[in-house]
Amino acid sequence: MTEFTVVVPVKGTPDAKSRLGGELQAELAEALALDTVSAALAAAPVLVVTSRHAAAGFERLGARVVLDPGGGLQAAITAGLSAVQGAVGVLLGDLPSLAPEELIAALEAAGRHPLAFVPDAEGTGTAMVTMLGRAETAFGSGSRAAHAALGYVELELPLSSGLRRDVDTVEQLLALPVERLGPRTARLVARL
Repeated sequence: MTEFTVVVPVKGTPDAKSRLGGELQAELAEALALDTVSAALAAAPVLVVTSRHAAAGFERLGARVVLDPGGGLQAAITAGLSAVQGAVGVLLGDLPSLAPEELIAALEAAGRHPLAFVPDAEGTGTAMVTMLGRAETAFGSGSRAAHAALGYVELELPLSSGLRRDVDTVEQLLALPVERLGPRTARLVARL
């Protein structure tokens, strides 16, 4: 099986995940990311690209950290990719219902393709890309079609997979089964 390192870009600032809104926004953003990275660490080595403010929390989990150079998501991904060698996955940091076995299975399937990706549950975005070498990524609006156009092979996963269920809004968060949520996120959902 191909050994992947997983790069997780996390904004790690008080204004992260602004579409969540509300008084718990910053706490929720942090909880989503910590639960995602915790699940990913049970599947593969993880490198988090984040702010100096957020770095310690990820280091305590056992992840390597590279400081975000600023300049947005693509700059963070580039910084992460330049800090690892070999096969790599780029995973969004807002997948609070991700189970380690889902990521293990997806990485195993991805190892059969030079480039692969997992679409989000909405069907227009991307939750993860993998590459056996180095390649361009196209996260952002319409990224599913953009990654397909770049030659990434779409991995077929059920809509219920935690790997496809990224969270940008409170509605998306509340639609997830509470028993699937990571512990930090679940504690905050109980307060919503």
